[in-house]
Amino acid sequence: MPLVDVGFSIDDGPVPPEVVEFLDEADSRITQFLRSQRDSTNFVSSDSVTVYQSLRAIAAAQLAPGNVFCEWGSGFGVATSLAAMLEFSAYGIEVERSLVDAAQALADDFGLGAEFVHGSFIPPGAEALVDEAYVECSPDSFRLVTESDRAYHDLGLDSYDFDLVFTYPWPGEESVVQRLFERCAAEGALLLTYGQRLSMRLQRKTAGGSETDRDDGYSVLD
Repeated sequence: MPLVDVGFSIDDGPVPPEVVEFLDEADSRITQFLRSQRDSTNFVSSDSVTVYQSLRAIAAAQLAPGNVFCEWGSGFGVATSLAAMLEFSAYGIEVERSLVDAAQALADDFGLGAEFVHGSFIPPGAEALVDEAYVECSPDSFRLVTESDRAYHDLGLDSYDFDLVFTYPWPGEESVVQRLFERCAAEGALLLTYGQRLSMRLQRKTAGGSETDRDDGYSVLD
């Protein structure tokens, strides 16, 4: 089943004070984390305000078929926690244990119901897609891994249980992420990806046709 672009406009209205407080604390902890582990992590954060405003717009327009959210490669878990603040049932999957622990501590300190697990977001049985992509890409820039693949088992969920998936792919990984989602997500589920220049792309897995209201399917906050 193909992916089609879903046109949407980022809700660039005021960010609530409780979200600002959360993001300020998250930024502080991320800075401290990166200073202490500069040479041992591949973590790069997206623009959190843009992510929040995008998730808020998706929630307000009820674009997702349900309220179960997953962040593929959740890092410090900011997007997952923001989804929880918007009343999604929010989960994050992260391959680096130190980031899982940091993300869970941040969410817990703010009383958020977000849950994080250690492992690869590559669903079991989809490893061949990653192997094919690895052959096509430069090993120096390709970072998807399949180790610690008990993540879905530990969550008690399958990849097709999620209504909205968010990810910030490394350069060169966009196509394989889309192929994974096309293969492993449920029909109707949404894939939200963060790109360069604050661009957000929203795609839906569908049996066919197109529902985009924009030529390129992107929404950009200027």
